[in-house]
Amino acid sequence: MKNILDFLKNGIKRASFSRQDAVVNPLCCELEVNNWVISDFIVNKLVPIVGVHPYPINEQFLMVTSVCILKPTHIFEWGTNLGKSARIFYEAAHRFGISTKIYSIDLPDDIEHVEHPKEKRGIFVKNLKSVSLLLGDGLESSLKEYNAIKQQDKCTPLFFIDGDHSYQSVKRELSGIISIAPEASILLHDTFFQSPDSGYNIGPHQAIKDVLTDTYNYKIICQDLGLPGMTFLYKE
Repeated sequence: MKNILDFLKNGIKRASFSRQDAVVNPLCCELEVNNWVISDFIVNKLVPIVGVHPYPINEQFLMVTSVCILKPTHIFEWGTNLGKSARIFYEAAHRFGISTKIYSIDLPDDIEHVEHPKEKRGIFVKNLKSVSLLLGDGLESSLKEYNAIKQQDKCTPLFFIDGDHSYQSVKRELSGIISIAPEASILLHDTFFQSPDSGYNIGPHQAIKDVLTDTYNYKIICQDLGLPGMTFLYKE
């Protein structure tokens, strides 16, 4: 009997969460979300689908937050791999009633890379109508789609950089987005910084620091207590 009551209580709690908005005080100056609503969604919906690798719960939280706050009409991401990031964006948009189109770009089959998913590419988003899987250079393909959309329709873009995590690549990609889509908000993965004796790749962290030297109109939120790390750049 106790198990039944606990189950019913948990069901009532989840139902109450599902009726609440994720964004709090939207007219105030600081970004604010309902931590309980988003946490409940991640634990009960996202984790059973995508697990916690390569995106730990704290990073999934930032990804969901970016969708809820920005309400992007279009999301451009590269580094598709199995499609877990695209699935997170898709589920967040579906759950919180946001109409968005997702473009996920990965390397062509004839290019060798240690993280190339081959035949498993995008398995988490296959047959989802609002997700388009493309092949090519992430930055070039995304900006091509972005420019085509801008000519015909309103576009509130969110970019997610999660491809080659070298300093040179991230600097090129971040600079390219800012120059062509200055209104865009941007998520970057693998941005954790640690001292050199760790042996970690801190290229993405350094690239953000260098690119934003002369660009001060972004607010920055970081999930940086450990690997892999994620950074959210958004406009007020």
